[in-house]
Amino acid sequence: MTSQLQSYLLAFKKLRIDRSHGPAPHKPILLLSILQAVQNSLIEQTRIYITPEIVSLFTANWSSLVLSNHQCRFFLPFFHLSSAPFWKLIPKQGYESLLSLKSGIQSFSALNAAVDYALIDEELFLLMKNPVSNAIFKNLLLDEYFPGTKTHLLEEREYLNDKYSEIENKILHEPAEEYRSEIQTLIKQQDEEEIFIRGGIFKREIPKIYNYTCCISGMRIDATVQVSLIDACHIVPFSESYNDTISNGIALCPNLHRAFDRGLISIDEDYRVIVSDKFTEGKSDYSIRKFDRKRINLPSNRSFWPGIQNLTWHKGNVFKL
Repeated sequence: MTSQLQSYLLAFKKLRIDRSHGPAPHKPILLLSILQAVQNSLIEQTRIYITPEIVSLFTANWSSLVLSNHQCRFFLPFFHLSSAPFWKLIPKQGYESLLSLKSGIQSFSALNAAVDYALIDEELFLLMKNPVSNAIFKNLLLDEYFPGTKTHLLEEREYLNDKYSEIENKILHEPAEEYRSEIQTLIKQQDEEEIFIRGGIFKREIPKIYNYTCCISGMRIDATVQVSLIDACHIVPFSESYNDTISNGIALCPNLHRAFDRGLISIDEDYRVIVSDKFTEGKSDYSIRKFDRKRINLPSNRSFWPGIQNLTWHKGNVFKL
């Protein structure tokens, strides 16, 4: 066993955790989830971003392994693991001071707003990528923190497939009113993590339905790296509708997404673009006005077309006449 591996094993064993109500399981659960994500190529660099996959693994591992009455809160270990020498939080621009507050981050939404990613040591990442040392790390965490439930560790790939299939089915086929009711229940339960997971799947599902093509400009770029240049756009903002179903989504390139959100363009009941007369633009190959009255490209499955009631709402409440 290398000295580096021994050093990180000791750090995992000696995690600073709250023991006032029994050992808090948050940090070990997060590390187990990251080990699984690295093993399944969901994390491929030293930057640990807050993604639906990581949050899903965290909540699933919690359900499988934790027997105490601690609350399942992802933001707690992601923020407080910065007490470990191998974990450094990188703030988003303008939030640098927030990460230095003694009170710390108090919610998942605050974490997501303030933190860009966590940075781990290169040496630790390489050990996590190695199947042998990855297994050693997982066994230590399970033996040290979850000896009574360690055999319940989930099969991460199977779980993610099931979880994502369930939410994708809701996005594609569930009536908007039913979906909205579920979101309102999650809000009452303060389950920000589940809302985040659903929103992340919406952002991935909408471009896929539109063949990763902007429905107005026809822009499509196939990249050899994991980069998306087509956005999932809510027609009625989520803050107004609580609606991530397919009828409330269209796929747009970033500039047209901004124009749509700011009311410079809208889409009428015939699925044609309408352009506001409240702005001017210079001569350019990227003119917005050239799309005026253009019919948008729609999914081949008519049941996935944008809901007329949502387009009508956008035209009446966002579009600048």
